[in-house]
Amino acid sequence: MFDNLSQRLQVTLKRLRGQGRLTEENTREALREVRMALLEADVALPVVKDFIEHVRAKASGQEVLASLTPGQALVKVVYDELVALMGAANEKLDLAVRPPAVILVAGLQGSGKTTTVAKLARFLREREKKSVMVASADVYRPAAIDQLQKLAAAVGAEFFPSRSDQNPVDIARGAVDEARKRAMDVVLIDSAGRLHVDSAMMQEIQAVHAAVEPVETLFVVDSMTGQDAVNTAKAFNETLPLTGVVLTKTDGDARGGAALSIRQVTGKPIKFLGVGEKTDAIEAFYPDRVAARILGMGDVLGLVEEAQRSVDQEKTRQMARKLAKGKGFDLEDFRDQMAQMEKMGGLASLMEKLPGMGEVPDAAKAQLGDRQVARLVAIINSMTPQERRFPDIIRGARKRRIAAGSGTQVQDVNRLLKQFDQMQKMMKRMGKGGMQRMLQGVKGRFPGFPG
Repeated sequence: MFDNLSQRLQVTLKRLRGQGRLTEENTREALREVRMALLEADVALPVVKDFIEHVRAKASGQEVLASLTPGQALVKVVYDELVALMGAANEKLDLAVRPPAVILVAGLQGSGKTTTVAKLARFLREREKKSVMVASADVYRPAAIDQLQKLAAAVGAEFFPSRSDQNPVDIARGAVDEARKRAMDVVLIDSAGRLHVDSAMMQEIQAVHAAVEPVETLFVVDSMTGQDAVNTAKAFNETLPLTGVVLTKTDGDARGGAALSIRQVTGKPIKFLGVGEKTDAIEAFYPDRVAARILGMGDVLGLVEEAQRSVDQEKTRQMARKLAKGKGFDLEDFRDQMAQMEKMGGLASLMEKLPGMGEVPDAAKAQLGDRQVARLVAIINSMTPQERRFPDIIRGARKRRIAAGSGTQVQDVNRLLKQFDQMQKMMKRMGKGGMQRMLQGVKGRFPGFPG
């Protein structure tokens, strides 16, 4: 997400950072390029105008002009304005009510609404430790109820059964009553969507809203529709008291205009981002972290939180003990490391959170992509247990057999062995106290990094 905008802004602001002082001319030129970058990212025109005016006003202020590094001071102004534009801080779901907390989910057909209900159920169960029931009031779309039932089973949420011949209001009321009887913490209600905003849809969802009085009414919208996403959110907000927005399919959206426009246009915060198809591919929306990613500063805090959530701590301790005893790092360990990476959202997700990744060429990123990781795992799986433990025995005939078994070429096997050799050397250094030195270096670079 934000790939194009991020690259444009980083090039423009890098040029400014290298200049000894800000002049009216170079500031005007930089802001013109920032404006073009935002418009190309499909940010709403009124939002772009306000943003540029705020940055221009602060750029001419004394604290920027008097700074020893005025170019960097201007980058800070752009960062602050991006954060303000998207909402200043993360706004959590309001669950501090008498149970069950009712969350109504609305949106157009095809926006990823039903999948988002399942993602939210998993998020609330695993991260908030809440008991969750889900119900489908979508009586129009074929198989919508069956889809949610299957997803509920997959994420461990309770499912309230409903039928396509029932009234959506009755379904919603019944789900809340059942959740109350069973002392559930949260009930998520999936509503019907349409291909476009129409009066029948609005009347129905207003009736459902009035019947269950949800503490949260979330609007789910496909970020890839750009300005249409913003306009649809605005239309819903005018007839339904929305409390927040969930932007879906952000992993496929290179522009990000919707994320930068929705708060300003609707006045409602973005609460979550859908970042993939899997049920764990959802992130709480932190404006400061997103702004940092856009400007190439990365999201180290998000990376650390993801690692703490996803990494198998026992396996990590076993690896540390193994290295400390001087035992070698083998290809099975290498495969485990890649599996841990997959749990953290894959290599692409990790790279997005690392500082400076915006400056890495696209060709280099492609070589480090998740497809490449899957290929490496396939090659290792094609080896015998002995070959994984003692890679030095892998020679010509074995390489040909491994390549054939994994559907790759011998040169791919060679490349894997070379990468593994580099990783093995690094792990050996860590086994001799290098890990501690590396962590100290990270803490020095990022104050607040947990030790």
